[in-house]
Amino acid sequence: MRRGWSMSACRASLAVAGVLMFVSGGSAAPRTKPDPARAAGNSGVTRAPFGTLPDGTAVEAFTLRNAHGIEVRAITYGAIITSLRVPDRAGKFDDVVLGHDDVTGYVAKPSYFGAVVGRYGNRIAKGRFTLDGKTYSLATNNGPNHLHGGVKGFDKVVWKAEPGTAGAPSVTFRYTSPDGEEGYPGTLNARVTYTLSDRDELTFEYTATTDKPTPVNLTQHSYFNLAGAASGSDILGQVLTIDADRFTPVDATLIPTGELAPVAGTPFDFRKPTAIGARIGQDDEQLRRGGGYDHNFVLNHPDAGLRRVVRLAEPKTGRTMEIQTTEPGVQFYSGNFLDGTVTGKGGAVYKKRSGLCLETQHFPDSPNQPSFPSTILRPGKEYRSKTVLVFGVEPAR
Repeated sequence: MRRGWSMSACRASLAVAGVLMFVSGGSAAPRTKPDPARAAGNSGVTRAPFGTLPDGTAVEAFTLRNAHGIEVRAITYGAIITSLRVPDRAGKFDDVVLGHDDVTGYVAKPSYFGAVVGRYGNRIAKGRFTLDGKTYSLATNNGPNHLHGGVKGFDKVVWKAEPGTAGAPSVTFRYTSPDGEEGYPGTLNARVTYTLSDRDELTFEYTATTDKPTPVNLTQHSYFNLAGAASGSDILGQVLTIDADRFTPVDATLIPTGELAPVAGTPFDFRKPTAIGARIGQDDEQLRRGGGYDHNFVLNHPDAGLRRVVRLAEPKTGRTMEIQTTEPGVQFYSGNFLDGTVTGKGGAVYKKRSGLCLETQHFPDSPNQPSFPSTILRPGKEYRSKTVLVFGVEPAR
């Protein structure tokens, strides 16, 4: 039996605190083994310059490294993850996220590669919402709608950063968004911490406070390709599992209709491991509207706190990535709008479906959808969100 998580007939169910947890065959995906050439004496955090912005602002890079040689590098511009190096089943390390070699690329071709997006990740219909009787207007930077915080969202600002080594290598990014920035009410103090453990887990922990009621929905927008970001291959053969019985269908502008539709009998059913390309070309109205997958999945057990919700596997390399989150949704985006006009790291040309995003989140357009889980943060409360990426390998079949 193949190692790793699935929700097919081979699963076993465990009742833990009343929540259905999924495991397979009694064994988790194997952890990576230490690579002496990469890891010996090198676990920790390093800090280095990463160029300057056009206005002269310096950008720094922080590289986290664990005992197994896994590395993640993030920069102060946009809290962007610029590289993530993990091994395949043969022990070969490769970078599995799309991006650029220098800060100039991120400024010249802003595609949200690896960034923290906010103040509101995803779309808000027509760039408007009403809160406590007052209507707020935001930029419409995605057709008629507002996307990922606006013209200059959190992905395009310089965050303050501080490394940490208590327990595991980490870096904490902080940004204060002033009242009225991009049309949002309230001064928002946001923080995100990236931590890389020797369990091969990369954790994102978000917190925020405000002095006025405001919508908040932060997420991490890395584009993944577990075959390697410079492999030249698309993501259609990679195998995806999502623990979601429902998804949120969208209108022609990719705004949720308000329906929570069952995935059963549709191309959106990833409850069992399924190749991304298996149904992406089907004659389906929702796939046509998104140009492929660009939809929010309603994750099961939303009140269970941190739980395992997604698994991605690359059959040729054996690389796996599982996602745990406290969030009620995940946006699966299959790289439909990558069109070959962006040249990334090492001269790689990012063509259609060169990478995919799995953005843990609250639902799109929640400020205008009273039936969706609320994204409104009020003074005296703290926004908290946690997502964990767990890397492993599976044996050849």
